[in-house]
Amino acid sequence: MPIKFGPTELIIILVIVILLFGVGRIGKIAGEIGGAIRSFREGIKGDDSEQNQQ
Repeated sequence: MPIKFGPTELIIILVIVILLFGVGRIGKIAGEIGGAIRSFREGIKGDDSEQNQQ
């Protein structure tokens, strides 16, 4: 039986996470994840451009 999360449950989970980690630390983690995704995408584009040049 799959677990279904409604909006109320998601809000409660978000509040608990904010209380545990704090707003500043969550922002820092989100920024690091965004930077990692950005560099991953640039790496993929770089591989495509290298293949086109050969």
